[in-house]
Amino acid sequence: MRRSAFLDLVAARSSVRRYDAGRPVSDEHLAAILEAARLAPSAGNAQPWRFVVVRDPAVRARLAAEAFSGIYQRTRRIAAPVYLALCGVHGATDFVGRAAGHSSYTLTDCSIAGEHAVLAAVELGLGTCWIGMFNRRRTRRLLGVPAGVDVIAMIALGWPAEPARAAPPAKGRKPLSAIAWLDAWGSPFGVDQSERV
Repeated sequence: MRRSAFLDLVAARSSVRRYDAGRPVSDEHLAAILEAARLAPSAGNAQPWRFVVVRDPAVRARLAAEAFSGIYQRTRRIAAPVYLALCGVHGATDFVGRAAGHSSYTLTDCSIAGEHAVLAAVELGLGTCWIGMFNRRRTRRLLGVPAGVDVIAMIALGWPAEPARAAPPAKGRKPLSAIAWLDAWGSPFGVDQSERV
């Protein structure tokens, strides 16, 4: 089976940690990325995701000084022209799910929306890096995120400082045979095309 353009896009995605500081990300690009996130599925169509687009150099500098400090200071090396603060609003669907013993639907739904944004950015030629190591309390305060809304992740965004490689690097992922089974845990799935990804 021939690999699809979508799988090529997924294979091309990598975490970018160095950005071209002199090349801004246009409003049109940001709108396209946020539109991809907006179209993501969610439990009960709750759409709990919210994004704070951090582009102002002064706000980015404060973010680096406050949210990327202390035990989070290694994150400071990811100096991007834009950060997307991915936030999640807890609602009735999330509370019902937790009462039934499920994990947070808000976290799941926002993660799906965030990945939609990341893949849209890659399609546009932009680089991203999903950041989980940052001070959430300071980020909430700095960005004015209200109570009842979690700051789930920061997504660094910008034009990569280095040109894309002709062939994407090997991702070092486990083969399908190690992560997928058929009908019961441990029963081989059978078809493994992961060697080509």
